Amino acid sequence: MSVEILKSALNMNRRTFLSRASIGVGSLALGSLLVPDLFSGKPDEDQLPAGVSHFAPKAKRVIYLFQSGAPSQLELFDHKPLLRKMHGQELPASIRMGQRLTGMTAFQKSFPLIGSFADFAQHGQSGAWLGELLPFTSKVVDDICIIRSMHTEAINHDPAVTFFQTGNQQPGRPSMGSWLSYGLGSENKNLPAFCVLLSRGQGDIQPLASRIWGNGFLDSIHQGVQLRSGHEPVLYLQNPDGTDSLSRRKMLDHLATLNHMQEEEFGDPEITARISQYEMAYRMQTSVPEVTDFSDEPESSFKLYGADSMQPGTFAANCLLARRLSERGVRFVQLYHMGWDAHTDLPGTTRRFAKNVDQASAALIQDLKNRGMLDETLVIWGGEFGRTNYCQGTYKPDDYGRDHHPRCFTIWMAGGGIKPGITYGETDEFGYNIIKDPVHVHDFQATILHLFGYDHEKLIFKHQGRRYRLTDVSGHVVKGILA
Repeated sequence: MSVEILKSALNMNRRTFLSRASIGVGSLALGSLLVPDLFSGKPDEDQLPAGVSHFAPKAKRVIYLFQSGAPSQLELFDHKPLLRKMHGQELPASIRMGQRLTGMTAFQKSFPLIGSFADFAQHGQSGAWLGELLPFTSKVVDDICIIRSMHTEAINHDPAVTFFQTGNQQPGRPSMGSWLSYGLGSENKNLPAFCVLLSRGQGDIQPLASRIWGNGFLDSIHQGVQLRSGHEPVLYLQNPDGTDSLSRRKMLDHLATLNHMQEEEFGDPEITARISQYEMAYRMQTSVPEVTDFSDEPESSFKLYGADSMQPGTFAANCLLARRLSERGVRFVQLYHMGWDAHTDLPGTTRRFAKNVDQASAALIQDLKNRGMLDETLVIWGGEFGRTNYCQGTYKPDDYGRDHHPRCFTIWMAGGGIKPGITYGETDEFGYNIIKDPVHVHDFQATILHLFGYDHEKLIFKHQGRRYRLTDVSGHVVKGILA
């Protein structure tokens, strides 16, 4: 390998290389044995340019309504009359089959079944069963696809959320929004491709780390940008006191000149990403206040999404903001609604949170549909795992809980190439195991990438000598839910 090829592969010039190697020709021989991209991540040689997909996409954007803490599918989506008939009886060992349990129920000597406190009914032309706690969702049931056969290996909140968002239970991988930003690029140069909104209810709030919307080993331009409620939606975006826009523009121009000199010297791609971030932040000084200002929304919007939509930071307000961001070309909008964890007071927690999210979730579907956007906007609703069919701890009629259940749970999807008005997958009569059409987390992720025109096995990034992808080493497209 020549010196010229080696210096290009290592992203440094001859002077820098020799000064750092400091042992002359011997280090050149050693360097010729190194993996060419060992010191810097780089796209795979076959990777298409940003914005160019492997095949025709059906979706252009995502709004992901993540219900952090894991809502109980047995109260909302998965109707199991047998649990009411066998209320208080022991879960048969043949059904549990020695499944791994959390530390909260692993030492229980008894696993009494508990039926749903909520009544179920069929809705729409599809006849889908929904719990009474979702009256607004029941009105759009023919527009959504209910998947009752989700499953995951993760059994605790942090690894389970991380798995859904990044494809791995261990931190450090790029989030799904970052992967799509990397693959698709941006539709609007004045807004990030990936935005994050947080809301929380009352109760046991499981914390969320910002790394779950991080860029991992992808360029930092692909990380999620969190928009907060209040007068400063993005921290440190506005000019400091005493600095006007003209002064800021001159400062950024001079800083860009210095950064370009550094980039030419060292060839570090992160320098180019940092220049792009500075420029994006400058443009966002105008675009963010415009998109977060609801004064141009008609009264009908607030009526549709509910009274909470007029209170910044609520789930309803974030749903309305998500639609506004999507209208302006943001590729991936991630909403996290925290607080669903119900180890105790399951009836109270589930009632409160269903009421918090039901109207706004259904309104988002209706709003996108009315605006002609639903066909190209993928909407996702669901948590990191489900809830057990047995009681955690001692049962009390008004104060009991369900533990984590990764073996089967429910999410729903709509728009963006998803077949509407269907229920996919089936669990057993105990609501404990999947008996038809299982959907793993990696299958879910592979399907999302497929809807955007990407083969999940080919959307890859080479880092430290390995080709990484969102679905790691598994995953299949769930063709049965595709329109």
